[in-house]
Amino acid sequence: MKSGAPKMREDVSCSQGAFMYGLVKRLFRICRSMTGNGVRETLKGIAAHLPKLEIHEVPSGTRCWDWVVPDEWNIRDAHISDKRGKRIVDFQQHNLHVVGYSTPVDKEISREDLDEHLFSLPELPDAIPYVTSYYRKFWGFCLTENQRETLSEPHYRVVIDSSLSSGSLTYADLVVPGESKEEVFFSTYICHPSMANNELSGPALATCLAKWISSQNNRYTYRFVFAPETIGPLVYLSKNLEHLRTNTIAAFNLTCVGDDLAVSYSPSKSSDTLTDRIAEHVLRHRAPGYITYDFANHRGSDERQYCSPGVDLPMVSIMRSRYGDYAGYHNSLDNLDLVSPQGFQTSFDLHKDCITVLESNKVYSTTIIGEPQLSRRNLMQQFGGEVSMNHWRMLIQNILMFCDGSRDLIGVAEKVGEYMIDLLPVVEMLKREALLREDSQL
Repeated sequence: MKSGAPKMREDVSCSQGAFMYGLVKRLFRICRSMTGNGVRETLKGIAAHLPKLEIHEVPSGTRCWDWVVPDEWNIRDAHISDKRGKRIVDFQQHNLHVVGYSTPVDKEISREDLDEHLFSLPELPDAIPYVTSYYRKFWGFCLTENQRETLSEPHYRVVIDSSLSSGSLTYADLVVPGESKEEVFFSTYICHPSMANNELSGPALATCLAKWISSQNNRYTYRFVFAPETIGPLVYLSKNLEHLRTNTIAAFNLTCVGDDLAVSYSPSKSSDTLTDRIAEHVLRHRAPGYITYDFANHRGSDERQYCSPGVDLPMVSIMRSRYGDYAGYHNSLDNLDLVSPQGFQTSFDLHKDCITVLESNKVYSTTIIGEPQLSRRNLMQQFGGEVSMNHWRMLIQNILMFCDGSRDLIGVAEKVGEYMIDLLPVVEMLKREALLREDSQL
C-alpha cells in the first residue's frame, strides 16, 4: 500500500464541487433502502438534472442468477417511548435510528428483551450506526451508546410503522451516445439512508459527470447506472450482460468521493486493464501520495459484482477516503460536515481527466523517416524563455521519437515521464504540420 498526504497538482475552482455538495444536501434526509419510495424520491431528484435518465422497476420475486429481488420496504414512523410517552429514540429525528428493512412492531417490551434489538457503537459513543436486515425478518433500533446508557426504565414501548410486501426494486440508467458503440461505464449506488460520503457522494458525482459529458462531442458512448448496492448490479447485469461484456472498454465505480482526507485507488481484478492504466497515470500526475489498495483484500463495493467471474468488466474505483477507512463509515458521523465542495471538485477533476485521457488516447506514427528539420517549420519559436524553449523542444522531439506506431499516447507519456494531457497541444500542432498521422489501434 502506498501512503502519504494526497496533493493535487494545481488549485481548482469549485463550481462543480458546489453543485455536487448542494445536491447531496438536498437529498440527504431521504430515507433510502434497497427498495422503496426513498429510492424513487432520490432518483426523481437526480432526474431533475438529467432529464433523459430512465427509471426502471423490477418486480419482487424476479430472479437474477443466484439472487431474488426481495419484497419492497417502506417506513413511515418509528420510536422507542418511555412510560410517559416521551420518545427516547425517534426516527423523525434521524432515519438511521431504525434497522433497515425492520418488520412492523407495536408493543411494550422489557428493557432486557429490548436490548436484543438495539445497536450502538461503544467506540463511537456519539454516533448512530447503520444496520440492515435485508434477508432476515427482524426489527431493531440504532442509537448512540450515550443514548443506550440512559435506558434505565424496566419497560418501553416500541413502534415501527413499516411495510414489507410485494412491490419492486427501482434503478435508473442513462446512455449518452458517442461516435463509437464502445462504452465507458459508470456505476453508483442509491440504497443508504442519511450518509454523505458513503452514499450520496457517488450519485452526485455521477450526475455531475453525466451533465458534463452530455455537453461534449464524445468519441465513446457513456453509460451511467444508479442502483441499490449488490442486488442492483446483479439485476442490471442479468439484463445487460452480453452488451456490457461486448462493448465496455473502461468502467468506474463511483463511491466515497466527497471528503478532503485522502485520495484512494482500488484497481480492477486483473489490475492491468485500460481503465487501470488511465487511472494510475492520472493519479500519479494529479494526486501524488494517493493510497493504493489491492483488489484481492480490499474490495467491498459494487466492483464485487462487475468484476465477478463471468462478468469481468474493467472496473476501478478512484475515491477520497475509502469505505471502511474513516470514522464516519456506516454511521451518523458520515454527515454533511464530512464532505465539502473542494473534496467533490477534486473527484470531479480526477474523473474528468480520466475521460479526457481516454477520449484522446490514440496511436500515432511519424510521417517521415529520420529526424524532421524543425527550425524551417518555426516549431521551436512557440514559447519564449530558455527554460520553456528547452522543455518545448524536448516535448516535440520525444513525441516524434516515440510515436512510432508501437504504443498508444498513454504509453508515450509514460515513456517520457510527462502527463498525457500536457502532450495534447504538441500532438495537435504536429498533426497540423503533417509530421504525425493517426494509426489504427494496436
